[in-house]
Parts: sequence; C-alpha cells; structure tokens
Amino acid sequence: MTPQELAEASADAMWAADRASQHLGMVIEHIAPGAARLRMEVTRTMTNGHDNGHGGYIFTLADSAFAFACNSYNAVTVGQQASITYLAPARLGDHLTADAREVSRAGRSGVYDVEVTNQHGTRIALFRGMSRTVRGSYVPD
Repeated sequence: MTPQELAEASADAMWAADRASQHLGMVIEHIAPGAARLRMEVTRTMTNGHDNGHGGYIFTLADSAFAFACNSYNAVTVGQQASITYLAPARLGDHLTADAREVSRAGRSGVYDVEVTNQHGTRIALFRGMSRTVRGSYVPD
C-alpha cells in the first residue's frame, strides 16, 4: 500500500469503531499521512448557557481530527496531552472544520496542531495535542 492508501485504510478502521465522532455528526473530509480534516455542525444540544457552541464539543471535534491524523500511519496511537485556546465563539448552525497537521513525529511521540474554523473561515480555536504510539495496527502490513 502507498502511504496515502494506508492512511485511508487506517481511518476507515478507526471510523468503524468511533461511535463518539459518529454520534456527534462529524464527517471526515480529508485524510493523509499526518493530517486529517473533520467537520461538524453545531446543533442546539451543543450550545451552552450563553447560546454559543459549548467548548467541550469544539474540543471534541479538534481531538477527533488529532486522533485521525496521528493514527494515519497504521500504528495505534493515543493522546498523551492536549490543550486548546478558544479565539471566537461558535454559534448554533455553524459548520466547524478542524484541520489537523503533524508538527513533529519521532519514535513513539508526536505533536499535532489543529485549527478549528467556521464556514466563514473565522478561527474558532487552536488545539495542540501530543501523541504516543502503543502496540497494535489497524490493517495487516
């Protein structure tokens, strides 16, 4: 398999078991080695007491994009640490896109940045996740 085919096969296998991302209506728009783009619409049940998109759902979208990016090499990889900075509120009905890209990958550790934007291109949040590769793979080598 090419690296791109391996990334797509790994994403397909992960997606089949990712009930959280599926339940929230996330869609995978792009997968490549070390990169992923997911989108999600902010629904009424995702709004907080200020009638904005709840930060936990924005974090979950970014975290899912991070997960698909760092698992794109057919090696089971988990999140070790993550942080997020909220830059602007998300609104009911917004279509959020989380673009994850690999910053560094060495040995069993990786660093990934995720930018979350709305349908107008407004930056909603910046997320940084650190990953750790553990045992296992998604598809036979």
